Amino acid sequence: MNATPLIASVLAAMRVHRLEAVMIGNAAAAIHGAPVTTLDVDFMFRDTALNLKRLKAVSRDLKAVIMRPYYPVSKLYRLVNDECGLQADFMPVIHGVRSFPSLKSRAVKRIVGGEETWLASLEDIIKSKRSACRLRDQAVIPILEQTLHALQKNKDR
Repeated sequence: MNATPLIASVLAAMRVHRLEAVMIGNAAAAIHGAPVTTLDVDFMFRDTALNLKRLKAVSRDLKAVIMRPYYPVSKLYRLVNDECGLQADFMPVIHGVRSFPSLKSRAVKRIVGGEETWLASLEDIIKSKRSACRLRDQAVIPILEQTLHALQKNKDR
């Protein structure tokens, strides 16, 4: 399945409602070129009253339900639309990253399905997965490190 149209619809709704976020996780790693798969799209954002209002507007546009708190400790907001297969997670806190501004300062802009997004650096994605200490994250770290090494090698040429 090509997830680009679904991701682009999320990014378009975020643009319309001016919800600033940085894409993280395996979806971001795949856009960097890592041969990984995922069932959801993860974002880090600032947890403010205005951004929560914007997130609700994004959810309405996507005909999605916000499940909150999905994981109470993480303050994760999960947008779900089962009809189109949408699962997008928005988190104000992620393992291994001090703050949204620090993550964004190292992020790069990319175009996905015609929509612009901030993409966490592969280094930050790896750091977050290491810090999370979950088996599923540990399993993908060698693949992400190989991708990072290959990207750095190609950049040096």
